[in-house]
Amino acid sequence: MSSYGRTKVLTVMMDAGELNISEVTRRAGLSHSSTARHLEYLVRSGLLTEKRFNRIRIFRVERASPIVAALERFLQDWKTAGEPAFAQA
Repeated sequence: MSSYGRTKVLTVMMDAGELNISEVTRRAGLSHSSTARHLEYLVRSGLLTEKRFNRIRIFRVERASPIVAALERFLQDWKTAGEPAFAQA
């Protein structure tokens, strides 16, 4: 995950589970072309799957992937670590 944009796209997708490219673009705050490149990379990497309905592209997190499971645990731990100590109790 050497790219901030790719990390942002993956985080948006992991939070949502399934989105079309326009919604990923809006939530990630990136350009459409940049988002499309990152999504294509993540599909090739096996972290996302893509469904097409004519011109509509829907992306979904590949929950069966062990890499996705590890990333979800990491993100959850990272979010928890950033909370104040009294919020963890």
